[in-house]
Order: sequence, then C-alpha cells, then structure tokens
Amino acid sequence: MVPNLGLVTRRIVVALLFLLALATPALGDDIAKKRAVDAHLANLQGNLDATRKSEAVIRDRIAALDNRIGGLESQVGTVSLHLAALQRDLMYRRQRLADLNRLFRLETRRLDELKKQYSRAVRRLNDRLVAIYESDQPSTLDFVLGSTSIDEALDMVDFVNLIGAEDKKIAAEVKHSKLEMQSQRAQTKRVSLKVRGDERALAARATQEQEARDALVGARNDLAQTKSDQATNLSKLSAHDRSLADEIAQEQASSAALASAIRAAQAQAAQGPPATPSSAGLIWPVSGPVTSPFGPRWGSFHQGIDIGVPTGTPIAAAAAGTVIYCGWESGYGNLVVIDHGGSLATAYGHQSSIAVSCGQHVEQGQTIGYVGCTGHCFGPHLHFEVRINGSPVDPLGYL
Repeated sequence: MVPNLGLVTRRIVVALLFLLALATPALGDDIAKKRAVDAHLANLQGNLDATRKSEAVIRDRIAALDNRIGGLESQVGTVSLHLAALQRDLMYRRQRLADLNRLFRLETRRLDELKKQYSRAVRRLNDRLVAIYESDQPSTLDFVLGSTSIDEALDMVDFVNLIGAEDKKIAAEVKHSKLEMQSQRAQTKRVSLKVRGDERALAARATQEQEARDALVGARNDLAQTKSDQATNLSKLSAHDRSLADEIAQEQASSAALASAIRAAQAQAAQGPPATPSSAGLIWPVSGPVTSPFGPRWGSFHQGIDIGVPTGTPIAAAAAGTVIYCGWESGYGNLVVIDHGGSLATAYGHQSSIAVSCGQHVEQGQTIGYVGCTGHCFGPHLHFEVRINGSPVDPLGYL
C-alpha cells in the first residue's frame, strides 16, 4: 500500500516544527543572556570611556596646576629677594636713624653746655666792666702815671688791654661755638626727619612685599593641596579604570560566547522550514520619527533606533520569520526577537503587550505586539534592533 504523500509531508513538517520548538527555548535563553551581557558591556564601556575622559581632564588640571605652581614659585622667589633687600635697607636706615638720634641728643647737650658757658662768659665780662666802673682802683692812666719807666707803663697798658681782649675773645668764641652747634643740631634734625620719613616709607613697602609674599605662598600651598587632591582622585579613577577594563574583558568574552550560541541555534533553526523574506527587504515596524539613532548615547552605546509612536500602536514584523524570544527582558521590557534566516534577526522592545508566542512563524507586516513604555524608557516608543550573527547593526541600513 503506497502511503499518502501529503500525509507524510505534513508529518515531517510537524516533526520539524516540534524539533524547532524544542530548540527555541534554549535559543531564547541565549538571546536573553546575550542581550543582558551586551547591555551591561555597553554600560561598562560607557563608564570606562567616561572614566578615561575624567582621567584626561584631571591630568590636564594637574599639568595646569604644575605650571601655575612653577609660576608662583618664581614670583615668590622674586618677591622674597625684593623683600630681603628692602628689609636690609630698612635695617640700615633704622640704625642710621638711631645713630642720628644719639648724635642729636649729644649735640643738644653740647649746645646747652655752650649756652651756659656763653652766659657765664657774658656775665663775667659784664661783671668785670661794672666792677671797673664802680671801683676806686686806678685806671689805665693811673697805671701809666705810676710807672717808673716808659717800658713799665707800656707793659701795664698792654696788660690791661689784654685782659679786656681775652674776655671779649672768650665770649666771641663761645658765641661762635654756640651758633655753630645750633646749625649742626638743626642739620642733624633735618637729616633725622628725612631718615625717619624714608624709614616709614620703606617699612610700608616692606609690609606690602611681605603681604604679597604671604599671599603668593598661600596661593602656592592651596594649589599644591589641590594638586594633591587631584592626584588622589586620579589614582582612584585609575584603579576604577583598571577594574572596569577587567570587567569589560570578562563581559566581552561572555558576549562572544553567547553570540556563538545564538549563531549555533540559528543554524539549527535554519534546518527547519525555510523563511519567506520579502523581496523588498525589511519594512518599518511602525510609522513614526526616529527619536534616538543607533550609536553612542549617554556614555554608552544605543544598539538600535527608537521610533516615537503612541502607546497601543500595532507593531508589524519587519520581515517573515520565526519568533525566537518573547517575554520580559530587563531594560527592554516586553521584548520580541524574530529570526529571519541568513543570520539576520530583529528585536522589538518596550512593548505594552506581546501578540505572538515563542516558536511562532510570522509573516512580514503581521502584528507581533503593541507599542508601550515597559522596561527602561522615558515615554512610549518602539526600540527596534537589527542583528547580524547576534551583533547589533544600524537598522537604517536595512529598512
């Protein structure tokens, strides 16, 4: 008896679908794991890039601080030299002023003594003149007439005149000394006043230089502390950088392993009934603007595109294929992944509800779910991905 060919064909198809259904859960698990690993890997890579940018900024700050500290060191040195010179000059001027003050006091005492001597000389001369005038003692003529000879008379006249001349000379010399001492004392006072003014000016300049030096030293110390803090931050960032790099290496290994598992599962699924992709390629799953493109975003990597449409908008399959994942997936929320054959797969995230089941074959344009905002999102939209051999590519190149 010849078996019915149609019945045999249907049995083979059912068996293949059964085998595909058995393989689908494992493939779905691999897809979910890989998506989680890839999302974590993208986040780690973003953190690593951000850390390295922070390191570069801190290194630039440290270099700038080194330059500023060097400049301040030079300024501190220059100001310190000026300050030292001013302080030495100020010390010498203060010593000179002290000597001038001592000289002024000595000259003052000397002048007082000369005034006293002059007063005594003048008083003595006046007393002598009064005494001669009032006394009954013989005058110069009496001395002359009483002399026994001409020579004795001349000697007596010279003697009397000499006494008067000496008194006048002494008084004149004392007066001259007094006037000269007054002049010297006035000169010393003028010099003292000038030196005192110079001393005050130098003291003010020295104070200003000291304040400037203190300010520069304080600024230098503040910059040195800031540099130390920045170096500490840099060491922490470097340690974090190494930790992130190690974690990224581990995540990349996990992602590669999962990609291999996905390719193997897709190869196994390809042995089943062949998909019927559209000759026009993929179609847009929803009609709306692209609100976030494929590529770097927020310090990480956006592995698909976001299409802005209202909640509840039906989502169409971009091409015919088999649903290899349907369910909740961390940041994706409600997620559907369709294998289209030829290593091509598409993913549809953030759905409000899913309209297909795992292992189901769908046609191009068939509704597979509805737009929502589940998982990590900030408003209703469809997150759409295209993957080749499990690796994300820009969907716009396939739509």
